[in-house]
Amino acid sequence: MKKRSLMLLASLMLVLSVFLAACNGGDSADGGKDDGKDNGKDTNTEKGGEDAKADLDFPLETSNDKEAIEDGEMTIAMVADEPFEGTLNRNFYSGTYDAEILGYFDEALLDTDGDYLITNNGAATYELSEDNKKITLTIKDGLKWHDGEPVKTSDLLYSYEILGHPDYAGNRYDFMIENVVGMPEYHEGKTKEISGIKIIDDQKMEFSFTEATPSILSGFWSYATPRHHVGDLMTGEVTMKDLESSDKIRVNPIGFGPYKIEKIVPGESVLYARNDDYWRGKPALKSIVQKVVSSATIVESMKKGDIDLASIPADQYETVKDVEGMELLADIDYAYTYIGFKQGKWDATKKENVTDPNAKMASKELRQAMWHAMDNKTIGEKLYHGLRFPATSLIIPVFESFHDESIEGRAYDPEKAKELLEEAGFKDTDGDGFREDQNGEKLVINFATMSGGETAEPIAKAYMQNWADVGLKVELVDGRLHDFNAFYDMVENDDPKIDIYQGAWGTGSDPDPSGLYGRTASFNYTRYTSEKNDELLKAGTSEKAFDLEYRKDIYNQWQELMFEDVPVAPTVYRYALKGVNNRVVNYTMDPGSDLRLYEMGVSE
Repeated sequence: MKKRSLMLLASLMLVLSVFLAACNGGDSADGGKDDGKDNGKDTNTEKGGEDAKADLDFPLETSNDKEAIEDGEMTIAMVADEPFEGTLNRNFYSGTYDAEILGYFDEALLDTDGDYLITNNGAATYELSEDNKKITLTIKDGLKWHDGEPVKTSDLLYSYEILGHPDYAGNRYDFMIENVVGMPEYHEGKTKEISGIKIIDDQKMEFSFTEATPSILSGFWSYATPRHHVGDLMTGEVTMKDLESSDKIRVNPIGFGPYKIEKIVPGESVLYARNDDYWRGKPALKSIVQKVVSSATIVESMKKGDIDLASIPADQYETVKDVEGMELLADIDYAYTYIGFKQGKWDATKKENVTDPNAKMASKELRQAMWHAMDNKTIGEKLYHGLRFPATSLIIPVFESFHDESIEGRAYDPEKAKELLEEAGFKDTDGDGFREDQNGEKLVINFATMSGGETAEPIAKAYMQNWADVGLKVELVDGRLHDFNAFYDMVENDDPKIDIYQGAWGTGSDPDPSGLYGRTASFNYTRYTSEKNDELLKAGTSEKAFDLEYRKDIYNQWQELMFEDVPVAPTVYRYALKGVNNRVVNYTMDPGSDLRLYEMGVSE
């Protein structure tokens, strides 16, 4: 199993004068990256670090070394227990299922290597100015959208016009979008143009940034939007609301990736056809069928040979590990599962999180105690066969330069949990076995979590029992588990029924946590804010952070702050499993591999 230490970046910075850990993944043979909300079912497939706690070893690439046959066909499973949403545009999507689809027909203009450093090997090249404040991007000759129209610099500009638009309600207006010169003024509706983006011609453009930061390239958005296809927001041809719900995005989207969408059965399946004009070369497969398969039936489908490629839920590892005709690939995931503690609301007008000091979960001692009460080790070992292991910090072990090993997390310790609750004033004053709040009022904590797979309900019950053991009464919202889409609708909209929730993040490949925990991050679903958090997140992307040791120290301080304040309690890190039919060739989970998605095929 190939492992690359991110300490390599220290020497690379001497050459590049910038820290790079790009999250805008290119056309890798794992079908794309996801830096959004995750379904908690081990679907992301990224490289791992050497800090992994589970003693497991898997191959990263298929062992079939035969040639791909001409005009082969594959069937790929989207392992889900609910329909996919179908928001098939990089500017608007937020879920891992839509990301899986996007990975086959859409890609970034700038490519990345095995350490997620952007390169000039993609559909465009770049030059970085000496002061690290300007990128000149050039689109390569002959690049075409699936409808035959050329990909233009105005299409990349359009993505920025969408992301910064005053009416944009998505989740991707972040620090690096706002860092473009003139973007704040455009975002506030004061100007109609973004002064920091200059179109030189149809293939060349310049981006100017307000701050020199090591996140310039790691957070640089290079996904173009086909203006001619979806309609022009800037001329009034479409509105923002119409754009996001448009058939041009949900029914017949286009990209310039190796496969183009032939047909979508909403929420159920996608048929892809080969893009014969793909800029890297002719894809090996004539067509791909991607369809939703439930977690309960995926193993049986793999056994029958109905599915060539699928993410395998960790709870089914024992069932699938010895199945003939297929092999298992796996690696440590760029993801973690967590319990989030709701502490406020999202202010849509100000576009920032507002913490309520009187929220039910406002006590950090209560949050600390609930973390100590959870037996994550047993859950990982018993329910996930060792494929999940206790999480300690919100910067995952994959980021070896920034994950603070000295933070050991809050180990399962019911007595410590009880002690914290007693000292903070959460006492059982009426003798019913459950604690009242600090004012002596009845305390019921409402818990939202997702359905799916055989372990979802047992895990929810295990945590609720853990909390009951320390005297906390926790009940499921609506008395049941919710499907993926309904769950995130409630969490995103700050449904007042929710006090705590179990979620999962696919982190992307940039260690900067501001997109998940910043004051203006809409993904910050707990709505936790603090001045110290603001200060540290800003420092982590400042010009001083080009110094690796400085940035490491800042992120160590941030991890300590999160350990102390516990806006979320990370529960487990995990392996991602892929089941692959033996006839599949040229498929890899290794981001450093030379294999590309368009080379994936079948040998028979």
